[in-house]
Amino acid sequence: MNNFWHRLRLVLAMVKIEHSIFALPFAYSGAFLAAGGWPGWRVFLLLTLAMVMVRSFAMAMNRILDLRYDRLNPRTQSRQLVTGELSVRFTSFFALGTALVFVLACAGLNTLCLLLSVPALLWSAAYSLTKRFTWLCHFFLGSVLGLAPVAGWIAVDPQFALPTLLLFCGVLFWVAGFDIFYAAQDVEFDRSHGLHSVPAAFGLDTAFALAGFSHVQAALFFLFAGLSASLGWLYFLAWAVVAAVLFWEHRLVSPKDLSRLNMSFFTLNGVVAALLFLGVVLDFAF
Repeated sequence: MNNFWHRLRLVLAMVKIEHSIFALPFAYSGAFLAAGGWPGWRVFLLLTLAMVMVRSFAMAMNRILDLRYDRLNPRTQSRQLVTGELSVRFTSFFALGTALVFVLACAGLNTLCLLLSVPALLWSAAYSLTKRFTWLCHFFLGSVLGLAPVAGWIAVDPQFALPTLLLFCGVLFWVAGFDIFYAAQDVEFDRSHGLHSVPAAFGLDTAFALAGFSHVQAALFFLFAGLSASLGWLYFLAWAVVAAVLFWEHRLVSPKDLSRLNMSFFTLNGVVAALLFLGVVLDFAF
């Protein structure tokens, strides 16, 4: 039993389960918008299961595909596959299991979710490979997380609608912006090993400017999403706070000072997702 709990802790650490706060609130936002309020327990639970499974699959595939680089990068040498605490064989079976549960959860939602489940898995796993050939990898990662509000919407209403497509664009630029920040830690490593990123390709000054541009676009798309969904003042109050948080994030870090990068990456960006979802919920509630 002790071995089981130890292995579970290792798996949760590998997939960084706490980072689910980035995508889950947007999936819930999509579901609430499509339902015009509470989507019901069946949709809520199946959507949660699907989101956790697809994210766990993507993280496991990332660790497998990036293993040879993680072994060389000082920042990633404590990762579980590098240390040998988890094996590639175990992680591969784990990825297969999460993929299967994801497909079954999608099947429990509706036919469109089932049809899109395998393409979604392939898309989520491909991010790690994009770093091999393009600095647009940050925007590709953004498109992966951007599927969250789309998934939430079609889980309730199996068709595509303007508000969720605008949320998709908002999440894409939001994620791309903070992933550019995150990649600033690995500029020299990426350059020396032929990996691509905005900081490695253009330098930190240009990278931070592009991250700022991306977050301006994100704020605009979040605003347009609220307008297209005819949301009220509570959502736009939450949006205003989110815009201020994104601005503050760019005051915390700079090309010359990355010391507060982790606070910017995790704490503030977790607040962004949660605040927008709270705005959606409160708008429907009141």
